[in-house]
Amino acid sequence: NLAIISFYMRHDCMREALLHLLNKESPAEVFIEGIFIPSYESGKLHMLENLLETIDPGLESWGSYLIAACKHLQRKNYYHILYELQQFMKDHVRAAMTCIRFFTHGAKSYTELGGKQAWLLKIKDHLKVYLQEVSRSSGRKKMVFTFRKKMSATDVSRHINTVELQMEVTKFLHRCESSGTSQMTDASLPTLFGNNNMKMDVACKVMLEGKNIEEGFGIAFRVLQDFQLEATEVYSKVAKQLVKQQKYSEIRQLLKCVNESGAAAKNDGDNIILSCLNESKSIPAEDLDNLIQDMDSDENKVSKSTVANGLGGAEELSCSRLATCSFPPDLPAWLEQKF
Repeated sequence: NLAIISFYMRHDCMREALLHLLNKESPAEVFIEGIFIPSYESGKLHMLENLLETIDPGLESWGSYLIAACKHLQRKNYYHILYELQQFMKDHVRAAMTCIRFFTHGAKSYTELGGKQAWLLKIKDHLKVYLQEVSRSSGRKKMVFTFRKKMSATDVSRHINTVELQMEVTKFLHRCESSGTSQMTDASLPTLFGNNNMKMDVACKVMLEGKNIEEGFGIAFRVLQDFQLEATEVYSKVAKQLVKQQKYSEIRQLLKCVNESGAAAKNDGDNIILSCLNESKSIPAEDLDNLIQDMDSDENKVSKSTVANGLGGAEELSCSRLATCSFPPDLPAWLEQKF
């Protein structure tokens, strides 16, 4: 079969080669070696696509061959030809995935990603077209597309939201890098197209790279909410980074933003401060005291004052609490038990 098909191809009889392939139900390897590789290597990919469509306008007969061609191009890292072929196949979900690679691959900074935002628009366009096709086919008997990647309308809508949020992240971080407020250097550049750990890194990066915490908090909060990430873990990571940068007032601003977000649990603020106080040796006494005073739990305040200032500081805090607050009768005994 391969010899016959190669003979047809050498004599510019591509149509005959394709019909022979179909009639003999030749394996995908024969299509790749005999027709597909010679076509793209000689610049005749468009001619091949036109003939495939002429012989079978729905392309279903060619499904297994086209998928094999896509896998071949991916193995070879020929992503531009792959993207062209996916568009021809009207395989919009896979085409969107290829655009994600074009957007993220090789970028070392958000300044670079800022120049690649056109790919984000293409991702969104592919997903919207797919949604329209799903919507059109749902009202009538569904067409059978055996080789095009399928995805639920809900998942597609969710991915469109991810793209839109990545656009916001890209514009914000591009602006931060351009204005010189960016201080972080990442071994790998995090985007919202990665796993949850990478998404958490995006949220951290957005909060830390603005002029202040508040500037990027809104976008970071949406990232945490949209992907249901562990918010306290992210806030604690940001707080530790602020300790390293000696931006102690920014930690207090972070606490304010978290409390005003409306999504904070009762102990979130204290847990964020506690994560900072593990680095307490490097925090100046006044800033350390301010952070301890920002805690909600008196128990945490007393406990951390003991560590930070020794027993005397804790006793002083306990006495001031007793003097200014109305405590239940058994609370002094509780304090005695602690010491």
